[in-house]
Amino acid sequence: MEKIWLKSYPAGVPAEIDVDQFRSLGDLFEKSVAQFSQRDAFYCMGKTITYAELDALSARFGAFLQGELGLAKGARVALMMPNVLQYPVALYGALRAGYTVVNVNPLYTARELEHQLKDAGVEAIVILENFAHTLQSVIGKLSLRHVVVTSLGELLGFPKGAIVDFVVRRIRKMVPAWSLPGSVRFSDALQRGARHALKPVDVGHEDIAFLQYTGGTTGMAKGAVLTHRNIIANMQQAHAWIRPVVREGQEIIITALPLYHIFSLTANCLTFFKVGATNILITNPRDIPGFVKELAKHRFTAITGVNTLFNALLNNPDFAKLDFSSLHVSLGGGMAVQQAVAERWKKVTGVALVEAYGLTETSPAVTLNPLDLKEFNHAIGLPISSTDISIRDDDGVEQPVGQRGELCVRGPQVMRGYWNRPEETARVFTSDGYLRTGDIAVIDAAGFITLVDRKKDMILVSGFNVYPNEVEDVVASHPGVLEVAAVGVPDERSGEAVKVFVVRKDPALTAEALIAHCRKELTGYKVPHHVEFRDELPKSNVGKILRRELRGAA
Repeated sequence: MEKIWLKSYPAGVPAEIDVDQFRSLGDLFEKSVAQFSQRDAFYCMGKTITYAELDALSARFGAFLQGELGLAKGARVALMMPNVLQYPVALYGALRAGYTVVNVNPLYTARELEHQLKDAGVEAIVILENFAHTLQSVIGKLSLRHVVVTSLGELLGFPKGAIVDFVVRRIRKMVPAWSLPGSVRFSDALQRGARHALKPVDVGHEDIAFLQYTGGTTGMAKGAVLTHRNIIANMQQAHAWIRPVVREGQEIIITALPLYHIFSLTANCLTFFKVGATNILITNPRDIPGFVKELAKHRFTAITGVNTLFNALLNNPDFAKLDFSSLHVSLGGGMAVQQAVAERWKKVTGVALVEAYGLTETSPAVTLNPLDLKEFNHAIGLPISSTDISIRDDDGVEQPVGQRGELCVRGPQVMRGYWNRPEETARVFTSDGYLRTGDIAVIDAAGFITLVDRKKDMILVSGFNVYPNEVEDVVASHPGVLEVAAVGVPDERSGEAVKVFVVRKDPALTAEALIAHCRKELTGYKVPHHVEFRDELPKSNVGKILRRELRGAA
């Protein structure tokens, strides 16, 4: 498709980016810490570490992985933590030492965790002790060789760190009992790493930086293979978009979305790291009153989030009392930004809430709206620099301006493929190298793209993908269930929620019992909020359950 969107680019945004500016993410890291050494890099729970301190700490952790654990280049290292200071230390340490990072949602159930660690072939994991009991329940089934355990207060310094850990463990009782023989404390790993020098590793564009897991049509998560080139490209694309408005060494960005999520990882942890920003890490953004109190401590200049997060902030009476005079970037992604939320956000903060669109498979950004957007436009924006898009029908024929079709993407940010899944990789790419997004879209004459439907049956709960097959597999495992279908239904708080339609085998089965069963096997956002029992489910002439009909009836 002709790049008609270029004529709508904001001033200063280039048509192409230079992906060769950095050889690897380690190269990016070293250049940023040299330029902004005395600048605050990350802040969490009252503790700040500078770029220079992060340089030293991450080098120690990388040296621990190399010198103490003896991991070979390319080994998979899992990180299972919320937004705490240990995350960037471990992340950059692993990347600098030549390893592949596997981000793990700390709220995973044992079943989900076992699948991901096995599938990725993870050799080492860094895990917050709050979730160590989950790992304990499956570690005997894994080839995992090394476990590093940390606590919320471990990098905060004494006595505050000890106080935080005491409150978390003893008062709030947020750390279930666990036992992982042979595990190493994070602080001990840093001490042991200090005995070694971080060895230079030849890491280039085609080396794998992340196995970033996303749901699949089979119902089990699969790893998107994201190379250093993919991530550097998307970081450069995002930077090209924000460069006209950000100030190097002066930005303070609020990081409430978890860094293990691809949006926050690329946008906050990497792109804003390049410009010398300070990341304010919010460990528990669900505590909205506490979140707002934290915001009041900082003259923040940028914030990213999902629609539900912005909506929750706006519904807190103290949020409107904050000082927004320094704020100039508000970026929404992960799920659709609702018009009512965008309009309220601009009224309260004076800054437009700009919608972006992306996928795990695209590192993630594909499109962005101009940052100086005057009013909500219902669009996901313009394709970013060095990105080709094509709108195609079911036969693969490109559609003209104004016609609906599947949004297909090609660019340097598009993944290499799915880890050890050649058939699924082949299915998701066209013969000419475009990634099929599964989203139905239309492009207008100015190049703005609007999503109109989802070709996939994916359910989007607060920016997280929920795949019906996975939910259905868990529901169907209940002995009282005969048939089941899962769909997404509108939800004011989370955008969508999971609803299941069930044909009972046991007439005594209740919705409450079924939901309790699901809670044992599924992360909270995947658990059905609604259960409807039926005598039968609609099916095609070959016996396939018709989710589309159920969505219409829901």
